[in-house]
Amino acid sequence: MSSRKSFLIASSLSALSLAVLSNPAAAQDAPAAETAATQEDDSIIVTGSRIARPEFAAPNPIQTFDSETIELSGKTDVVNILVDSPALLGSATTSDTSGSNYGSALTVGGTYLNLRNLGTQRTLVLVDGRRHVAGLPSSAAVDINTIPLDLIERVDVLTGGASAVYGADGVSGVVNFVMKRDFEGFRARGQVGISQRGDSGNQYIGLTAGKNFADGRGNVTLAYEYATSDRFSQTQRLGYGRAGPRYRFVANQADPFDADPTTPDFLPLTGLRWADTSPGGAFDLDYDFVPDFTGEGKVYDPGTYVRNEPFTIGGDSTLQEIYFGDTNPQNERHVANLLGSFEVSPALRLFANAKYARTKAETYSQPVYDLYVQIYGDNYFLNERFGSAVVGDALLLGRDHFDFGVRRAKSDRETIRAVVGADGELASNLRYELSYTFGQLEASALSQSRVRDRYYAAIDSVSNGAGGVSCRISRPGETLIKNFGYIATQQYGTLNPATGNYEGAAVTFSPSQCVPLNIMGSGAPSQAALDFVFVDDLERLRLRQHVVSGSIRGNTGSFFNLPGGPVAFAVGGEYRSESLRFDPSEWTQAGLLLDSSQAFAERGSFDVAEAFGEIDFPILRDQRFAEVLSVGGAIRLSDYSTVGKTTTWSVNGVYSPIRDITFRGTLSQSVRAPNLSELFSPASGTYAFIADPCGIDRITGGVSPTSRQANCTAILNSLGINPATFDPAGDAISPENTSLLGRAGGNSSLQEESARTWTAGLVLRPSFVPGLQIAADWYDIRIRQAINTPTARELAELCVDQPSINNSYCANLTRDPTTGYIANYLLTPANVANFDTEGLDVVLNYRFSPGSLGTFNLRVAANYLHKLEFIPTPGANIDDDRLEGSAPEFSGNADLTWKYNNFTLNYGVNYFSKTLRYSVEDTRDDPDITLPEYLYVKPRWEHEIQLAVDVNDRFTFYAGANNLFDSKPDIGLSNYPVSAIGRYLYAGFKAKIF
Repeated sequence: MSSRKSFLIASSLSALSLAVLSNPAAAQDAPAAETAATQEDDSIIVTGSRIARPEFAAPNPIQTFDSETIELSGKTDVVNILVDSPALLGSATTSDTSGSNYGSALTVGGTYLNLRNLGTQRTLVLVDGRRHVAGLPSSAAVDINTIPLDLIERVDVLTGGASAVYGADGVSGVVNFVMKRDFEGFRARGQVGISQRGDSGNQYIGLTAGKNFADGRGNVTLAYEYATSDRFSQTQRLGYGRAGPRYRFVANQADPFDADPTTPDFLPLTGLRWADTSPGGAFDLDYDFVPDFTGEGKVYDPGTYVRNEPFTIGGDSTLQEIYFGDTNPQNERHVANLLGSFEVSPALRLFANAKYARTKAETYSQPVYDLYVQIYGDNYFLNERFGSAVVGDALLLGRDHFDFGVRRAKSDRETIRAVVGADGELASNLRYELSYTFGQLEASALSQSRVRDRYYAAIDSVSNGAGGVSCRISRPGETLIKNFGYIATQQYGTLNPATGNYEGAAVTFSPSQCVPLNIMGSGAPSQAALDFVFVDDLERLRLRQHVVSGSIRGNTGSFFNLPGGPVAFAVGGEYRSESLRFDPSEWTQAGLLLDSSQAFAERGSFDVAEAFGEIDFPILRDQRFAEVLSVGGAIRLSDYSTVGKTTTWSVNGVYSPIRDITFRGTLSQSVRAPNLSELFSPASGTYAFIADPCGIDRITGGVSPTSRQANCTAILNSLGINPATFDPAGDAISPENTSLLGRAGGNSSLQEESARTWTAGLVLRPSFVPGLQIAADWYDIRIRQAINTPTARELAELCVDQPSINNSYCANLTRDPTTGYIANYLLTPANVANFDTEGLDVVLNYRFSPGSLGTFNLRVAANYLHKLEFIPTPGANIDDDRLEGSAPEFSGNADLTWKYNNFTLNYGVNYFSKTLRYSVEDTRDDPDITLPEYLYVKPRWEHEIQLAVDVNDRFTFYAGANNLFDSKPDIGLSNYPVSAIGRYLYAGFKAKIF
């Protein structure tokens, strides 16, 4: 699957268009008057426009999820509902921000939408058509956890063409959350759920109270909701079919070095253990790089080594299946909203709303570890454990420090948003709106880390001369902490050639404070020693957003009309400012921590002033062979303090020869301005595992195998290394198997990226089949000069996959002159990439009532993904991502809802077609990469059911099951193509108190 999952987290669908006659069971196209605010006559305003249009004249394909859809899903996390849409398959759920997947503790538990597989940073999220403060320091992506579930009236998903209406960032499209207004009464909803195996519990309660006053001219609504979900660890599904992490694809031991082109290269194995490392330590006492004893003193059983892999089977080493932490974090959220409006007169309606959201999340990742660290021969605990077997300095080959406490990250995010404004009539065909929006995210994240100088001082423990133990640095005459590690990340100080040790002074403590740390055996460390070595690593983030917006919209009906009616228009302006303040802990800023990289404080801000206009020409209406014929367009002029002036535009057209069929199309140019972190982030430390493209297992692969082989050969030969024997994958201390410290930062020279998008489609409403509606839309999105920050692995691949090594990627990469391994790297964004995607969306809705059997509603949404390509730099070969990860060729879902008297039964199916286990390029270039039965990951088939009973007109009880047939992840995968949670049962109620 694509190595860009973190960069491109999404899938197939574009906005689907369909006007539906009534509330369906699941996602559907925007139903015209029922899901949009009715304006003059039969005109409505829908997402993607500020102009009120007749129902049949909306040019943009919009996929809609209404409040009933949300409730029938049985899910209390909005992203987990939307991710079933083909358009949003790859959105980031909590499983992508927990366990070993979270990139920063600040992101733990967050959920972010990703439209069209083009990245969360290219998906513009709005609330009631207005911007929302971001939930990440490095993106405009909104944390969807902060959206109140029970206040959602509908969610509109629009593909492309949005920048001219809403401004930058929506180059892939817009997701607009339309909230309920003028709520009257008191409503409560509650739900509990749990997996059939008794874990992964979930609880939700939502309360909404509203009151109209002044003869309906005013309304005030207060809403509160609370939701919590239990932490779910990967270890809770060991032995779950042949899913990961128990099974893993590794080099075929019948041909571990891919010498035979007829033998598959990778096959699944189970029982794997990390070679030469254990929870109590793997100690090499005679320095031959082979473990002799466990830390408990037992003769070390290494098991059977898996050739060309960092694993063994059997023996004393750490099981890899227990290593990776959580699938989902512990998550808790509180969201409170206050909404109010009052119509003073038709010319003045005042409105305001305020939101406070607090989300807390906690997740456990993998343990910290040591690899290839020298233990000196006079170490007190070494001699205490092994006695006469100690013959000199020893080598700790590996220790997985479960007894230190598994890495844990806790995030606490508070989001405040307030909107105040006024709207009203200026004349019979003219309306205005003025508003101010303030948004703020304040977040903190807490994790624990070893302090580098304290740790190496504490494990270098010697006899105190009186039968006890002390740190060497605490002994008289000692002024430097001495240590030696074979890996750059496991060293302190500088190398002293005279002694062969790394040496450095104590910086964070005085020598007398050092507490000896015993690592000889699982459970050996004392709490006092751990308290000395570990510190809390607290980082803080603040994002602020101010938006002032004003617009006038109307039509020329009072003085000019075309045959199709008056010309509609909207004009306005907007000013927006955003600021970022990020403060890592003082420990992190000083680079004092062993288990996290150095990072610096970050500050940045920008503002933008914009003017926009939109127009629609209704050429014909209600004519023979011209039920509707209209053309329109929009333009937006922006002036950024960072990138300067930009222009975005769109044009559209709608033609309905008869009411039964509508043709529509759009063409637009959108932009995305670089975000604050992309521009201003200082170069800070980062860690990464890097699969070396020049290794013997990868040198003939990639998007350009010929270039890769030639470039790798030149690089390795220049270092005196034979490419035919260069095997980082088989070395436990290479960056392929041990995370490597590098740097990542911003680029203040970035410019905006631009996208050209067109859509073309038709909507069928056959009058001879009442209630049937079908929409089909083709979309094509092409992004140029896209801002791309490669991962460390991508940087290494891009370096050698170009026509030559004289490129910007190789300039940011260095290799060790002795081993040839990658030794350092710098990751920076640049305007160098291109993205192309296109496909077809089809939606069917059919509502019918067969006699006295009640009402049925069938809804089918499907997508065909025709293209998803990435070009990392001009002149580079195309990287084809279709069929990888969350980019299947076909995807869709279907729901059938039956309403009969006081019963409602809903049955749903979510599907996507098979995807490749390995990348398109690796699969193409390596015909024997694996056996045919493993080449593809199985399709996703997931069934859902819910039954609701209206006990009376005030109380409804419902219950259901998701993943009804307990579908499991595919072999070797922990959470794909379906969640590892399995069959999930839930029950809830809805009550109208008054």
